Amino acid sequence: MSTQQAEPESQEAPEDPEMKGAESPAAEEQKGGGMVEEHAEKEAELEGETVHIKVFRYDPEVADKQEPRFDDFHVPFTKGMTVLDSVMYARDEYDSSLTFRHSCRQAVCGSDAFFVNGKQRLGCKTQISDLEQPVRIEPLPHQEVVKDLVVDMDHFYDQMHAVEPYFQDEDTPETDALEEQRQSPENREKIKMSSRCIWCGACMSSCNIAAGDNEYLGPAAINKAYKFAMDDREGEEIKEHRLRILEQEHGVWRCQTQFSCTEVCPKDIPLTEHIQELKREAVKKNLKFW
Repeated sequence: MSTQQAEPESQEAPEDPEMKGAESPAAEEQKGGGMVEEHAEKEAELEGETVHIKVFRYDPEVADKQEPRFDDFHVPFTKGMTVLDSVMYARDEYDSSLTFRHSCRQAVCGSDAFFVNGKQRLGCKTQISDLEQPVRIEPLPHQEVVKDLVVDMDHFYDQMHAVEPYFQDEDTPETDALEEQRQSPENREKIKMSSRCIWCGACMSSCNIAAGDNEYLGPAAINKAYKFAMDDREGEEIKEHRLRILEQEHGVWRCQTQFSCTEVCPKDIPLTEHIQELKREAVKKNLKFW
């Protein structure tokens, strides 16, 4: 570890060079082999070098950490190193008080979403060699910071539960008459992307509407509602009930189609498209013909 450097604004969103000219995930995927070669070249350049990371620090219970600041760490680069690997090394080798969440390290648990170089990213999925140095690592914006990179997720979970994220059936038979409720391949295909959500909160953090309206359900919760509202196995009454939740003042109509949620989703879920489709469903539900 080198020095501890104070920063005036803890939640400032710096300019992200990697965002300049950024393309959609689909377009990036089409680059295929070229990107793989470029990544390999960057890793080769870093072989034997150290990576400079700047990590946000804050702890309201420790006197000298009550003022937010950034600490600098120089971490030995290893092939395949991720952002999560780098902060784990910094914690294990330099400062054991450095605090952050992580678990599976396979982009499944969703616990290590950070604000890295001005963009919400999963720490375990983001290759350190693909980032401009120094790599600036902060907690997710628009959420209360508990300590260092840990944010309070209670509000996010409340919004997720507000859309009743579980299967409901208005015609559930008696226990002894239960049968397997099969889903058609077509319907499964329609909702499969929505089921990939890992509750990381990156989309909610990137949403300007959610930042200004604490009651807005947010893209993750609406996507979860989409999964069930579009499931053919639920009846029409249940679907109408779900749409009534979604078309409230702080529901789907608060979305302004900025695509920021879609851009940062680590699982490439078309969140904005799902929200727009639910808007259309809400309109169709309220159409009356005399």
